[in-house]
Amino acid sequence: MPWIYLTLAGFLEIIWATAMKQSDGFSRLAPTLITGVAMLASVWLLALAMRALPLGTAYTVWTGIGAVGTFVVGAVLLGEAATPLRIGAALMIVGGIGLMKLAG
Repeated sequence: MPWIYLTLAGFLEIIWATAMKQSDGFSRLAPTLITGVAMLASVWLLALAMRALPLGTAYTVWTGIGAVGTFVVGAVLLGEAATPLRIGAALMIVGGIGLMKLAG
């Protein structure tokens, strides 16, 4: 169950980061509210996962899911650059997440 909590927390991190971008500096109400709710839910699920998982593993996987997922959303939905170096960096993060899971 902790890995499910952690995965959901990571996906919520993608949601809040994307909503924060859409909030235009917290000047738009709906994306601002989505940001706040998703942040709280993400951190709550991370805390639940940390009951059973080591701090370093949980935090690294959480931020990694958020970082890579947000990169994908930016590239696919927002038209941000997906250069070979940026894709390579994202793949290294994915590799690190996999190693953390294996090591934990």
